[in-house]
Amino acid sequence: MPTYVAFLRAINLGATRKFPRDAIRAVVESTGARDVETYINTGNVRLTTGLRSTTRVATVLEEAFSADRGFEVPTVVLTQAELVAIAADADELAAGHERLGMQYVSLLKEAPTPAQVREIERAIEAAELEGERLVVRGRGAHLLMDERDSYHRARLSNDYVEKRLGVSTNRNARVIRELATRWG
Repeated sequence: MPTYVAFLRAINLGATRKFPRDAIRAVVESTGARDVETYINTGNVRLTTGLRSTTRVATVLEEAFSADRGFEVPTVVLTQAELVAIAADADELAAGHERLGMQYVSLLKEAPTPAQVREIERAIEAAELEGERLVVRGRGAHLLMDERDSYHRARLSNDYVEKRLGVSTNRNARVIRELATRWG
């Protein structure tokens, strides 16, 4: 049976979107998944299931999360190989960015089309943003910031990515690398 890594979006933000790790594990197991494991309380889950596509896994999980929590939990599901590739891209991009202060990855629910990637690249170039760089590779949109500044002040944030490429959730690149090592 295949193993997947799921990333839950917008949980544990404020009083109304609480979803503790133990509850996440229980809900994922209720779908028939096995070998369920979580990492930190930001919605990172490894699971093994008989389902054969990331889209189907995401749909089953989202339905179960909504039924349990009473609110939607958009979920990005990657194969282990996709996670490892995104982590490798993060390493390569970091090595080539000489003034790297912070690095984040927006994980995309769907792979963008070449036209979407060209469009976001043109928009970023036209904006002439100093100190921030966004590189889209596969299902990862990598934000590299020159300064160790607050992510919340980034102009190329996950909100920016989502408006142009669809549902996504972001993680610090260190978390992506750790998960690729643990679960890839």
